[in-house]
Amino acid sequence: MSNTSQQYDLVVKQCKDIFLKKMHDYGTAWRILRTSSLTDQIFIKAQRIRSIEQKGTQRVEENISSEYIGIINYCVISLIQHHLTNDTRMELPANEVTALYEKHIHETKSLMENKNHDYGEAWRDMRVSSLTDLILMKILRVKQIEDMGGKTLISEGVDANYQDMINYSVFALIKLSEQSQKA
Repeated sequence: MSNTSQQYDLVVKQCKDIFLKKMHDYGTAWRILRTSSLTDQIFIKAQRIRSIEQKGTQRVEENISSEYIGIINYCVISLIQHHLTNDTRMELPANEVTALYEKHIHETKSLMENKNHDYGEAWRDMRVSSLTDLILMKILRVKQIEDMGGKTLISEGVDANYQDMINYSVFALIKLSEQSQKA
């Protein structure tokens, strides 16, 4: 029997470690990016994954797991940026960013646990390529919401879409890890 919560935490620990090391090297240079630019960064990563999945080959050595990690971290950055709209500071203290990262991951994991309960871990029977497609669909939804100035009539906002992309990426990383352990 699998333990989704523990697997989730292991994936997030890896993502957070990379995030913090990059923040050490670059600071919070990402503060210059508009949320629409972050959405495009997520799109580029998801599109690369899909391209590799469809072609079955790649020319750049970076594996697709690193792209899913990038999607997770860019989604967290997007959530942070979205909630700091009126904060004009370009450089944020590391402890503040770490606390914001953890806050958004905690909220996202809680959402996953609630949905996982209701859906009965259906993602475990999905293909990784389907998770990639769902991420791309969520990106297109976010782009549409951004193009409409953030206003929706009935749909959930961008935060929920970023959270879903994080969770789909975590699921993909769990599945990829399980596949490599079987090989």
